[in-house]
Amino acid sequence: MKIFAFAGSTSSTSINRELVKFVLKSFPEEEINFIDLNDFTMPVFSVDLEKKGFPEEAHRFLKQIEECDVIICSLAEHNRSYAAAFKNVFDWASRINVKVFQNKPMFLMSTSPGGYGGGNVMNTAKTFFPQFAAEVKETFSLPKFYENFDLESGVIDPELLKELNNKIENFKNQVKSK
Repeated sequence: MKIFAFAGSTSSTSINRELVKFVLKSFPEEEINFIDLNDFTMPVFSVDLEKKGFPEEAHRFLKQIEECDVIICSLAEHNRSYAAAFKNVFDWASRINVKVFQNKPMFLMSTSPGGYGGGNVMNTAKTFFPQFAAEVKETFSLPKFYENFDLESGVIDPELLKELNNKIENFKNQVKSK
């Protein structure tokens, strides 16, 4: 199985990136393509720029989705929505192919320092990603990242770790049965 993974952030200290890295440890036998959104920097989307053509980075993003079997991502929440960098990649990609996620099974996550765990961006993505051909099979929000996550150990709250592990196993089972 080929996994396409990313964090919806360009921060060098992205907590969402750390969550994705932790979850990917549960897929040791799989081929993993863990991208950095910094490698997909493009001009801010506008219809005027679109008339001049699409950035190569948008095509590359879509190609990597095309070549994967599943998607694992964790979205950063900025002002209750997607981070600008992710939104820009998404906007460009969706103008090339409205089915951005190409009917791939997705494990969708979010985390934040606050108690809602990026719940606003999670709710938005759960609603809209299926309209862009994401098959969201599982979701997980990690609240209070700095209280519930250790960079060496991963998720340290026993109940949250149990919930995450159950969701990972459920995701694996759903993907196998597909």
